[in-house]
Amino acid sequence: MTTDASTDALTRFLLPAAGVRGVAVRLDETWRTVAGRADYPASARELLGEASAAAVLFTGHTKVDGRLSIQLRSQGSLRSLFAECTAAGTVRGIAQVSPHQDAPRDLRDLGNDALLAITIENPGLDPREPQRYQSLVGLEASRLAEAFEDYFRQSEQLPTRLLLAADGDQACGLMLQKLPGDEGDDDGWNRAGALFDTLGEAELLATPVPDLLHRLFHEESLQILTQRPIRFGCSCSRERVESMLQSLGEEEATAALADGVAEVRCEFCGQEYRFSTLQIAELFSQPRVEVDAPIRLQ
Repeated sequence: MTTDASTDALTRFLLPAAGVRGVAVRLDETWRTVAGRADYPASARELLGEASAAAVLFTGHTKVDGRLSIQLRSQGSLRSLFAECTAAGTVRGIAQVSPHQDAPRDLRDLGNDALLAITIENPGLDPREPQRYQSLVGLEASRLAEAFEDYFRQSEQLPTRLLLAADGDQACGLMLQKLPGDEGDDDGWNRAGALFDTLGEAELLATPVPDLLHRLFHEESLQILTQRPIRFGCSCSRERVESMLQSLGEEEATAALADGVAEVRCEFCGQEYRFSTLQIAELFSQPRVEVDAPIRLQ
């Protein structure tokens, strides 16, 4: 597979003189596949694109051996939003919006009960028991990028800048963070921040990553560290669906049978799983194996 650094890719880079590290992501076909799974209203689609780009950015910033997800839940018009990126470079995402409504563009309008979380799930010694780390992100900011900026500044105690943007065709992101310690010259972070401030959402969406990084940082001895292709991918499986059915209980799982067949459809990828009456009965005649189910299977 040929890696094109300008599309569907994660790029990690370094500004050594300034003492700054960075990550850039551009999703084209990957984002169109995620967005095309449902007819999302404009603001919800934009938020899902921003969250998808952020999930990829954070896998390039943080050590992730399994998967990293961003999840937002509220009792408002945006019921839930979920975006996930795996260590293998696969992305999936979904949003739920109340009927005939759209998500607010100001996150503070979601209400006091809204929760935004980042979850990292890495393989454990027992493959059935992965190690999970979850952090809650405050929703005092109006935009997703600002909320994540505040989170990284508080949790990692390091200055951070973040820009996210999405439209119908692309979802993009750029993240800068000061290196720990005294690396870089005294004015390095201020200089990088001033260059970052010249970038707007429209340019971020319109400009291929190599051209964008050159435009911004060509005087900062820019070093490209890694480039990794990103693609749409779903982690659903028959085993996960079986675990989900077992979690419902035998009575509810049996009630899902129609004409002797229960059909379960993954809303992330559209894959359908069918279970006969006998197969449903067999699920409850054997010990349950704990396998995490995808966030929504219907």
